[in-house]
Amino acid sequence: MTEPTGRRERKKAQTRQALADAALELFLDRGYDQVGVKDVADAADVSVTTLFKHFPGKEALVFDEEGDLETALVAAVRDRPAGRSIPHALREHLLLAGTRLAVKAADPRFAAFTQMIQDTPALRDYARRMWTRHEAALALAIATEVGAPEDDVTCAALARFALEARVLFRRHADPRRAAEEAFALLEPGWAARYPGH
Repeated sequence: MTEPTGRRERKKAQTRQALADAALELFLDRGYDQVGVKDVADAADVSVTTLFKHFPGKEALVFDEEGDLETALVAAVRDRPAGRSIPHALREHLLLAGTRLAVKAADPRFAAFTQMIQDTPALRDYARRMWTRHEAALALAIATEVGAPEDDVTCAALARFALEARVLFRRHADPRRAAEEAFALLEPGWAARYPGH
């Protein structure tokens, strides 16, 4: 998470983190469906009203870094080095995120967390909806960068490809090679459509 600056923002971030930590602990110990939002609020020593000020619903407690993921995706496009194409920037961002994920995967709690998501239909559905929201934000960032209309299908297609391709990279024995080969298919067409981007 990005570091909040003011005292009030730090306090809000601490409360949010306490809620996310309490939720994860309870969900992993008891099971997602056996824990209510009141249980989480009580464990974090806050009211249910406070919980809902920080998280729109129970599922969001599991995906507490959702906003940071989206911000990082958009930044990968917007803040890329001069001369780096958008597909190249997305490829590198996804590979770096995959490396971080591999490090986390060594933690048994993370494996349990991942399994909980796979075993809980509400969480699987939320994760899919979350990625769809990221796709819209990413497509808009790409369109903004190239000066295309907000609903440009090429920008939306690149955003969709990038978000879906990450699954392929992670399953491949050599994720870097898989990413390079997959994005190599896009580069010529992208460069022809949006030179310099």
